[in-house]
Amino acid sequence: MSQRQLERKGQAKKVIIIGAGLAGLSAAYELTRAGHEITVLEAQARAGGRVFTLRAPFSDGLYAEAGAMYIPDTHDLTLHYVKEFNLSLDPRMAPNLSYVNYVRGKRFVLSQDARIEPLFKLTPEEQKLGTGGLWQKYLPESVYPELGNPADPNWSVEAVKKYDRISYSDFLHSRGASEEAVSLMTFGWGDIWGEGLASVSVLTVLRDSLHYRNSREEYKIRGGNDLLPKAFATRLADKIRYGSPVVKIEHNPRSVRVTFLQAGAPQSIEADHLICAIPFSVLRRVEVSPRFSPEKQKAIDELPYFSAARVSLQSRKRFWVAEGLSGFGRTDLPIANLFDMTANQPGQRGVLQTYLGGARARQLAAMKESERVSFVLEQVEKVFPGMRENFEAGISKCWDEDEWARGASSWYKPGQMGELWPHIARPEGRVHFAGDHTSAWIRWMQGALHSGNRVAREVNDAL
Repeated sequence: MSQRQLERKGQAKKVIIIGAGLAGLSAAYELTRAGHEITVLEAQARAGGRVFTLRAPFSDGLYAEAGAMYIPDTHDLTLHYVKEFNLSLDPRMAPNLSYVNYVRGKRFVLSQDARIEPLFKLTPEEQKLGTGGLWQKYLPESVYPELGNPADPNWSVEAVKKYDRISYSDFLHSRGASEEAVSLMTFGWGDIWGEGLASVSVLTVLRDSLHYRNSREEYKIRGGNDLLPKAFATRLADKIRYGSPVVKIEHNPRSVRVTFLQAGAPQSIEADHLICAIPFSVLRRVEVSPRFSPEKQKAIDELPYFSAARVSLQSRKRFWVAEGLSGFGRTDLPIANLFDMTANQPGQRGVLQTYLGGARARQLAAMKESERVSFVLEQVEKVFPGMRENFEAGISKCWDEDEWARGASSWYKPGQMGELWPHIARPEGRVHFAGDHTSAWIRWMQGALHSGNRVAREVNDAL
């Protein structure tokens, strides 16, 4: 993606932006550079939205990500801003270390001598194929060119509607996969979409994976991924009003008016254009007058948001590295996946993190904080024996509980993308919409930034 600075057309416009996540920040940044008058209203006292780096309660300057975790090398716009703000990158994980599989009560380090296929009751043909062969047979590479380029503004679901109408697991079954083959192929990641792969449109997963499947390297920002939104926010400091939740949007063919709370008291400001850079899960609680078109309102009301939870555990030492392990693991336990969040960070201490999705995330959210940590610690001990002995501190983040997120990323049930997608990013008069949910890169910083650039062009080019 070539990145060209906006050139202002006509007089400077007055623009209100709701939300100081990466979508709102990048839109504000590009519009400000083009000479427009910008006000960003952010409900919280921090910028970044779901880019959220945890530094407490960890010791020795350690940090972990509660939200956006890494940057594939194919995410060019994200890397553009990383470079522009002189941020440094580290590899996502330490090289030349192994990861652990824990499946059906058995733990082993992944190697040529420790394969998981025998633990699944595959058909004789599937056993011969192995995991790689299963992917080639049931989800061949030839599927991806059919999708076209979802990042193209003219991309349409119509051409690939057959993939929208069916769930991911039903798609694999339709191509001949046994139930056990589906379990093997989705082991360790099946709960990171919606309510599981039996509920999510296969097109949702295919479109998402299309944007990083050719990635060779994955990075994280040295010092924490929140340094990217902080870099934007520093340059926009006089444009942002923190602690200013929006409660009402009024719009007409000539202007927009936004009512927000400042210290609990309502205040209003007017502008030429408005950019809504908050999740639809939050926007649906904002009063809008007059109401948006039925198609837009349906998209706002019905777009699902994924339940996600992270629990991070501090260890007195990174005992797993001494065992030749990366700290990464895939499991069929309630904790799902494990990550060493402190690979490439200095010191002897480390942080292992779990990532729970869907019903499992909601079950965790129903617990008290101490219960969450204890539950996860017990599970992690099975995958990395020694964690309990070295445990020092823990913290959870359940995104459903966050009133300014109300879930993690968006997703689509079978048939929903064809119905909702054409209306999600479409402006409503002088009201524009940004956020990763309006982009082809849902769940990614790249999507938020791409949408921010898109709406900046929309506003700049508006008559």
